[in-house]
Amino acid sequence: MKAAALKAKAAGSRTARKVSPYRDHAAATIEGFRKDPGFAAEYLNAVLADGDQEELMVALRYMADAFGGVPGLAARARLNATTLYRTLSKKGNPELKTINALLGAMGMRLAVQPIVEDAR
Repeated sequence: MKAAALKAKAAGSRTARKVSPYRDHAAATIEGFRKDPGFAAEYLNAVLADGDQEELMVALRYMADAFGGVPGLAARARLNATTLYRTLSKKGNPELKTINALLGAMGMRLAVQPIVEDAR
């Protein structure tokens, strides 16, 4: 009798823990950054090449979530967490030293590359 009750309870708990068949784009992107920092760097480079400042702030927010969340990242970058939340808002306008500190805490850095023109 006890074994049957335990089996029923286990079956019920498996049903309760059922995972959603999909994830939203933000969650998938954040997980991709967490698993592959190289992908995160490529993504950020693409945003820097083709995006605007608002898109850059969104990308940096995703990265902040992937690399330990804003409070943890702020501590590693020696920045104020409240200020960092504000800085990473859509209308944020970070200083270069803030960007450098933030990227450094994520194990990245800014770099300059020459623009390669298409040979036609």
